[in-house]
This record gives sequence, C-alpha cells and structure tokens, in this order.
Amino acid sequence: MTHNIKNERANRAYNLPAVVIAGRPNTGKSTLFNRLLRKRRAITDPTPGVTRDPVEADCFIDDKPLRLIDTGGFKLTECDEIDKLVIEKSLDMIKKADLIILLLEAGEITSEDEELIGLLRPYWKKVIAVVNKTEGGRYEADSWNVLSFGFEKVLMISAEHGDNIGELKQEIIKRLDFSKVEQSGEEEQLIRIALLGKPNTGKSTLANRLTGANASIVSEIPGTTRDTVEGSFEWKSRKFVILDTAGIRRKTKVTENIEYYSVNRAIKTIDDSDIIILMIDAAEGLTDQDKKIAALAHDKGRGIIMALNKWDTMPQLKNTFNAVADRIRFLFGQMEYAPLIPVSAKNGTGVDKLLNTAITMYRQLNIQIGTSQLNQALEKWLHEYPTPTGPRTRFKIKYGIQKSSNPVHFIFFASRIQAVSDSYIAYLRNKIRKDLGFSMIPVIVEMKSSSGDKKRTKPS
Repeated sequence: MTHNIKNERANRAYNLPAVVIAGRPNTGKSTLFNRLLRKRRAITDPTPGVTRDPVEADCFIDDKPLRLIDTGGFKLTECDEIDKLVIEKSLDMIKKADLIILLLEAGEITSEDEELIGLLRPYWKKVIAVVNKTEGGRYEADSWNVLSFGFEKVLMISAEHGDNIGELKQEIIKRLDFSKVEQSGEEEQLIRIALLGKPNTGKSTLANRLTGANASIVSEIPGTTRDTVEGSFEWKSRKFVILDTAGIRRKTKVTENIEYYSVNRAIKTIDDSDIIILMIDAAEGLTDQDKKIAALAHDKGRGIIMALNKWDTMPQLKNTFNAVADRIRFLFGQMEYAPLIPVSAKNGTGVDKLLNTAITMYRQLNIQIGTSQLNQALEKWLHEYPTPTGPRTRFKIKYGIQKSSNPVHFIFFASRIQAVSDSYIAYLRNKIRKDLGFSMIPVIVEMKSSSGDKKRTKPS
C-alpha cells in the first residue's frame, strides 16, 4: 500500500510506505496518531469508538516520509450497524498496510484483543506489538504476557505522555522499506476542496466517488463521519485533495463532546481549503444552517459551489431546477455569484460539471491583477459612476492595489473613507467581478484612508 505526500505548493514524494494503527476501542490509537504526527489531527475522547473512518496523514519520522493511518476500534460486543462498517474498514486498511502497529492497553488482554490478534496472523511479519498507557511502569509486569501470543518483542509506551515514543519510532523505521520512495522534484498546485453541509446530505458518498475509494464510511445514519477524512484524485490532469467533513448541525442540536469537536474540525477545514462544496439536500433546499456555512466561507474569501445533491430523486420536469435555483437565490441573494449545480453523488450525474466548475473557480481564485491594469480599470469605473460631490458625502478614490489572491483581496485608498457608502463599495466589487475575471468567487474589498484614517473591509 503506497501513497504520495502532497502539499498545496510543494514537491511530491511518491510510493510512501503505509503504517496502520489498529486495536480495540479506547486503547489510545488516535492519541498515538497525533503524537507521531506531532499535531492534533484525529479526535481524541475518553468515549470508546470515537474514530470511525480511517484518518490518514503524511508525516516524517526521523526524516523518513510515510503515510500514517488511524483506524476505528475493533469492537466485538454490542455491535451496531456503524460498528460493523468500522470493523470492515479497519480490516481493509490492515490488509493493505506495509506495517501494522497493534496497540493494546496496559493490563489484561481482552477477548477483543485476542480476536484481533487472530485476524492479524496472516500479516504477522508486518505487526509491531505495542502496549499503551504504561506511564510510570503502570501494569507493565502484566503486559509482558503479550509475548505469549508469539510476538518476538513488545514495546511499552505512553502515547499521552510520550514515554518510549523514540524507541517506537526507531522500530517503525527499522521495519519499513523506503527504497521505492521517489521525489518528483516538480512543484505543483493542488486544488483543495472541502465538502461541507448538514448531516446525511451525501458528503461521504461524493468523496468516495471522486477518489474511487471507500475511505469514508457511508450510512443512512446522520453523523456517521466524525473526523475529517482526506483523499486525493486526478481530473483532466489536475490534482485534487478532497476533505470529507462531519455534518454541521445547529448548536442546540450538538450535545456530545465528540460531535462538538467534529463540527469545529469541519469548520476549520474552510481555512485549509481553496474551494468549499456546500452539499445541499435538493428536496430540502437551502436551510439556515447552509447559509451560515456559506457565510463563513464567503467571509474567508473561499470559492463556494452549491451542490444540489440527490437530484435524481427530484421531479424530472423542465423547470424544476430553475424553480429551486430561484428560491435559493431569493433566500440568499448575497451568494448570487456562487455556482449552483444539480448532482447525484450516488449515480454520478453532474459530477463532471462540478469538477469543471472547480477548476475554473480555482483559476479565478489565483488571478493576480497588476497595479497598472487595476488603476486603468478604476479610472474607467470612476468615470462611469462618479463619486458624490456633496459637502458631507464627497470622497475621492485615488488608487487601488490587489493585496492577495486566494483569497482575492483588493485595497483602495481614498480620502474621507467615512463617507464611502456600502453601495459604492458594492459597485466596485461588482465591477471587479465583471471586468477583471472574478465572476464566481467572493472578493474582499478594503478601503484605506490616504491620510492614515481607519480602514474599512468589505468581503463580498
């Protein structure tokens, strides 16, 4: 099982060995994952069974690149539908792994531990036996009994406190083959897309379709996805990273700590992405929660595509889409620039258009307008719509610059900025979109005083 290390604008490494962390629920797999990754990526909570989907990340251990994978807990007792799907997914990752860290908890071996050890027999040469939560010698004497299952050695660690993690890292490096790892030496741009929306709108189904894999567990049960699941794929020679997130519900509906962290992590993906695909249930239409998600992305200057999913369940009438689109535009006029695309993640209709739109949107996000070109356009705009001349309303816009791309941010320098109306800022924003090639993305317009007064910022 090999993977690629990919950063947004970085050289790529190919054929990375995959290290899978496996074990029953609540042995500390996610804590160890975060410890080896050296950042908090997987959700950790005392509640057993927090991790469901495999959480993957590229990392370096002693300057060696590898793919690290945290799996859901192997649960035998009181299994529900989700538990069975988690076990199936975890076993699939184990089969493909180059190295398996079997994480056990200090103390007695449970029946679930024994069952998993039995399932690992075909992959015995790839298994490292590790006992967690042995800080201060806790249950260490009992933990040596793990050797009775036929392991040549067992490592005692504390993922939470960092005890003996260095020894584990050395063992990982020793057991892996890095000879197939290749560096491309080429710098490329990856389009990072986050799938956001309410629970059960089809985010995981779309993620699996795009990546051609089943990294995300798909279930009719709302809230199945908890961690952000990252995958990658290519489309028309462009490289994409897809981030499948937990469904975002209203705060009053979020009752568990686990869901609280899931929702916050989903919202954080807005910062880590270029484009947000907002998954909307076509039958339900745009909800207040959808509007809040879109507003967050809008304020951060991210590209936004509204995907009307489950379109195959809608009446196949000539004007159905126009009627739905008109209602959404009416409810959320501020997002008029955002493309609205009917899709079916289940059968694939509309997905081609979705990706083509994402590529066009990414190009717009990364347009950089030269200062000379911008000010020539500004002169024309001021001529077409002169600034007010009244004693209280007058102001002059002297020049403008583009501060950044992705997010697209313009600054205009003016006299008496307190007199600059929202309507005039909206005029400039619309002209930027129409004349400079930013038709489908949010644009941040900031007004600064040429005499050092306070600035005004207007994302739009």
